[in-house]
Amino acid sequence: MKVTYLGQAGLLFQTQSCNVMIDPYLSNSVAKINPLNDRRVPVDPSFFDIRPDVLIITHDHLDHFDPETIEVILEKHKGITVLAPTSVWGKIRQMMPGNNYVLFNRFTRWTEFDIRFEAVKAMHSDPHAIGVIMTIDNKKHYITGDTLYNAEVLKDLPNNIDYVYLPINGVGNNMNMTDAAAFYNDCGAKTAVPIHTGLFDNLDASLFPVANKIIPEYYKEIKL
Repeated sequence: MKVTYLGQAGLLFQTQSCNVMIDPYLSNSVAKINPLNDRRVPVDPSFFDIRPDVLIITHDHLDHFDPETIEVILEKHKGITVLAPTSVWGKIRQMMPGNNYVLFNRFTRWTEFDIRFEAVKAMHSDPHAIGVIMTIDNKKHYITGDTLYNAEVLKDLPNNIDYVYLPINGVGNNMNMTDAAAFYNDCGAKTAVPIHTGLFDNLDASLFPVANKIIPEYYKEIKL
């Protein structure tokens, strides 16, 4: 399996049987609303050529559910399974026919290509925001989505998480490094992958105070 960091909170999981894309932000649409959030890493358009068999959107914020990015993906590719919570599902299913739009709220399970997807709670300003547990080859990958440290979030989680991909930027109702480190320890994951940095800020993810971490680089494989 190959995992590639798409930047901000975007991830691409590629197995022998399928491609799973999560929260791709491959435009500069946020800067049109707030020029201070002009992207600092150029878009790599080659990722639009990769057909996601499963596309997951964790919540309805522009750097996660970006119509400019999603429209390109859905125009180029058909037959995609789209997993999205209520706040996104009602919008994204109107964008393009020919896909399977699955309402993916907390406690929902979906299985495809021998991958099990489970939606868990996220504590964020979108009340429908979710995190996702993906079980691939008996390994559990937990993508938190945007979230704050919250005891209710921890209650949703299994005990045997292998990798947690979590925000550490500390703005926009996300955990800062200190709380993200505590969250990593309390969720019991073996390895942390800090994300949601470097696109709108100069935050150095290598300063994340966790020993067992992997620092991702934009558009490169995350060596698990």
